[in-house]
Amino acid sequence: MSLRPDFALISEWIAPGSRVLDLGCGDGTLLRHLRETRQVSGYGLEIDDANIVRCLDNGVDVIQSDLNEGLSEFFDDDSFDYVIMTQTLQAMRHPDRLIEEMARVGREGIVTFPNMAHWKNRLQLAVGGRMPVSRVLPYAWYDTPNIHLCTLHDFERLCEEKGLRILERAVVDAGHRKRRLAALLPNLMSEIAVYRFTRA
Repeated sequence: MSLRPDFALISEWIAPGSRVLDLGCGDGTLLRHLRETRQVSGYGLEIDDANIVRCLDNGVDVIQSDLNEGLSEFFDDDSFDYVIMTQTLQAMRHPDRLIEEMARVGREGIVTFPNMAHWKNRLQLAVGGRMPVSRVLPYAWYDTPNIHLCTLHDFERLCEEKGLRILERAVVDAGHRKRRLAALLPNLMSEIAVYRFTRA
């Protein structure tokens, strides 16, 4: 099974035999991969009917749920070793609350999100005077599901405010590949951020 590079990176952070919750799990590809390669158990949360059918086809246990409603209806404190959310944080009504919920439900959280401070976004705003459109942010301002865009600095400040400790950070391009320049100037040169965090 071919795996997205960001999923491969996340997989390296998951200890074998762990319990994993994948928020906005899509078709269940990541959970299926983790089950087959890391012997994890767990659930996916997904709202889209078609993706739920694909999860079931992939043998992934899935719960239909709107992440904007939080996790307390389904899960107690420390129910999972890892709570993962890929490319969904920016589409949440209250991303700060969801980050808190991730830290409550899981021993560690892993998130990925587009970096609004990438130089191409800055250039489109500065020179063109228009909201950025790119491979990572492909929508026009009026039809985007992304309602809370942030930068690496914004996310790190949020973690500090919420009493969360960042364990690891990776920065990648739109193809989810690591680049040397992005590692040197992450907030300016990375298109996508990948964070692993826990309660302080």
